[in-house]
Amino acid sequence: MTSEELDIAFKNAVKSINNHQEPFPADVLLRLYAYYKRATNDAHQPSGRKPHISAFKTNALFQTRGLTPDEAKELYIEAVNQYFLYRK
Repeated sequence: MTSEELDIAFKNAVKSINNHQEPFPADVLLRLYAYYKRATNDAHQPSGRKPHISAFKTNALFQTRGLTPDEAKELYIEAVNQYFLYRK
């Protein structure tokens, strides 16, 4: 897949997640959050009013350290495809 094709596939995957109306399992959301942040080079320390949620986000980002943006895009796309394929 070319870089341009990867970017298009990534944007389509993000769009499908944003348009989805049903709630997502927390583990899926955290994985998508971390991949998205790595893919967009926005891996800043999470902050918010709920420290425990920030801690989970920080842990998810920590688990994706070392991924290149392209690798993170590929993993994001794969996670989205798996979610929509196997959800019930």
